[in-house]
Amino acid sequence: MDRKKFSHFNDNGEAHMVDIGSKPITMRKAVASGKIFMSKTAFDAILAGKMNKGDVLSIARLAAIQGSKQTSYLIPLCHPISITHIDTEFITCSSTLSIELIVTCLSEGKTGVEMEALTATSIGLLTIYDMAKSIEKGMQIGEISLILKEGGKSGKWEKTQTL
Repeated sequence: MDRKKFSHFNDNGEAHMVDIGSKPITMRKAVASGKIFMSKTAFDAILAGKMNKGDVLSIARLAAIQGSKQTSYLIPLCHPISITHIDTEFITCSSTLSIELIVTCLSEGKTGVEMEALTATSIGLLTIYDMAKSIEKGMQIGEISLILKEGGKSGKWEKTQTL
């Protein structure tokens, strides 16, 4: 293993939190997305607002926002950061019976917000599952990925294709 490629390992191969103290403060942006696939019954119930637990997408939006703010508690070597803005967008697709969640996180700091965007996406989709599992337990969550990151030393990166 070439440890130089993995910044979360020191020279002895031990896990450590990366020192960001000397890095400049820059505007940071990350966009992540993911999808949840379900039956027509669950899809229609969510869109019609007929779930006993309430408005699924509104609750999932709040969960995504809250999830992003908890990232450093969930990912051991992730720095706590100050998020300046979070945007969530749901795209429903009746042909695939899926709901896509796109999360944009912004921060002004010394480290990126990719993990916050990915965590928000995961938590938002898990919340949809939790709220609709009484109708369908076989829902599938997938396609969670980073779409865009901007800022910092590496500059802009954008997803160009799926794996």
